[in-house]
Amino acid sequence: MLLIAVAAVRISSRSGLPSLLLYLGIGVAIGQDGIFDVEFNNAELTQVIGYAALVVILAEGGLGTKWQEVKPALPAAVLLSTVGVAVSVGITAAAAHYLIGLEWRQALIIGAVVSSTDAAAVFSVLRKVPLPSRVTGVLEAESGFNDAPVVILVVAFSAAGPVEHWYILVGEIALELAIGASIGLAIGFLGAYGLRHVALPASGLYPIAVMAIAVVAYAAGAMAHGSGFLAVYLASMVLGNSRLPHAPANRGFAEGLGWLAQIGMFVLLGLLVTPHELIDDFWPAVIVGLVLTMVARPVSVVVSLLPFSIPRREQILLSWAGLRGAVPIILATIPMVGEVPGSDRIFNIVFVLVVVYTLIQGPTLPWLAKALRLGPGDTSDLGIESAPLERLRGHLLSVAIPEESRMHGVEVAELRLPAGAAVTLVVRDGKSFVPLPSTVLRRGDELLVVATDPVRDAAEKRLRAVAHGGKLAGWLGTG
Repeated sequence: MLLIAVAAVRISSRSGLPSLLLYLGIGVAIGQDGIFDVEFNNAELTQVIGYAALVVILAEGGLGTKWQEVKPALPAAVLLSTVGVAVSVGITAAAAHYLIGLEWRQALIIGAVVSSTDAAAVFSVLRKVPLPSRVTGVLEAESGFNDAPVVILVVAFSAAGPVEHWYILVGEIALELAIGASIGLAIGFLGAYGLRHVALPASGLYPIAVMAIAVVAYAAGAMAHGSGFLAVYLASMVLGNSRLPHAPANRGFAEGLGWLAQIGMFVLLGLLVTPHELIDDFWPAVIVGLVLTMVARPVSVVVSLLPFSIPRREQILLSWAGLRGAVPIILATIPMVGEVPGSDRIFNIVFVLVVVYTLIQGPTLPWLAKALRLGPGDTSDLGIESAPLERLRGHLLSVAIPEESRMHGVEVAELRLPAGAAVTLVVRDGKSFVPLPSTVLRRGDELLVVATDPVRDAAEKRLRAVAHGGKLAGWLGTG
């Protein structure tokens, strides 16, 4: 089983397909009607494990989200996660009611369930596709934010009795988002402060501490009747953008846990489905998915982005890149646990819809970006990783010079690093050497910079200034 999962990871990374499809396939293959014919129908257990896995996936996504990319895209992402969700739910529910004959309650549940973009699918696909930073920022932030309002809507539509008035739902969503955001930011900043000022006895404890803080954020948000998913994403984003000890190891550990969470969650979801029951719901799922993909998502993007001057080409890409994944399938277990009439059919429709349209959208996203002539944005920013040298009271900075950096052609002496910082090693074309003051830096070089604790921030600021302004940075006002 482990070998199959490892093979799935390699296939997904090479093919560009979201790993969702491969792991779901493994679950279906060993489940009912499959090779081993394992019978599993515990929707409540699936939901609990799915929520736990989603917490880990959101934490990994938050740790890898760059604030400099998300910051300008934040207003657009917030509107897509609220106004966009409302528009998508309305259009999709109407299609489910009028085109395939579902009752309004079932139609609203499906509309809400499939209106959430999936963090795992978005993070796994978009980070392999070179896109403008604004587009990437909007999509990543939206996938982290929109789970919260969608969960509230699905729970409300699945509850016994009549659905509350729309303005009450809007108020509940706003309150839960506010509580979750406040708790997530507070725990993130407190956790970052603590990790910077408390020396743990072993470096391997830092990644565990980071993930523990993320889980605490989710628990605190949920206990306060706020959005735990929003809390864990924001707390992780704060931690990921803070100068924490052993930051590369923290992200690597989170990425490994994220892979394990995806594997377990997707296989379990594949086990829950009964393949022969999907046949009758195949075409209804295709019809609803077609309306969602070609009408609901584009309209929600256009309406949400009206206040912003985002080019039409980027809006088209944002519309097509609204990837669905495990989150809608997990949310489809909520009506099953609540014993909503027709919940099995809702689950089957959502399952087929997610598989079919993820199979179509994921691999075609790079082609569409190329056809729209949307390449990567500003690549001149340096990739700087910092590892603390506690006993020496210093820091080791690993600096990667990207292709478009203006640091290309600058001599080491022209970096004019502050006293207490020095370039100690250069790695070029797989070979390392100790540079001289006259050594000319080139694109693709990796530098090791040692800086004492008092000048660590100044050294990083100076490196970024030269990367953007060249050797005359500072003299020309860039510094």
